[in-house]
Amino acid sequence: MGFTQTKDQSGVAVLQVEGQLIVGNRQELKELVQAALDRSERRILIDFSRTGYIDSSGLGALVSISKRIREAGGELRLSGLNEDLRSLFELTKLDTLFTIADTPQQALGSF
Repeated sequence: MGFTQTKDQSGVAVLQVEGQLIVGNRQELKELVQAALDRSERRILIDFSRTGYIDSSGLGALVSISKRIREAGGELRLSGLNEDLRSLFELTKLDTLFTIADTPQQALGSF
């Protein structure tokens, strides 16, 4: 469980969430995003291809991250939500807040 951070060839910061996004690790994700913004990275993709669960605090962290990125003049994309996570985003109407792609490649192509 954790996070990996890479950069694709076009300069998009890619954060991979592995395992779960929960109260115990949400702050780490927020810090990774802030560090990317501090490095003047304004295009950020959070990939959930290896994520099985997001709790309410994880959703709250994503809303906070989205706001912070927008305020910095950046763009955020999400990708790789499994069927359960996609349903969670639809039920909470967060699918209207985030740009969500099926795959990281599709998300990277939309920047």
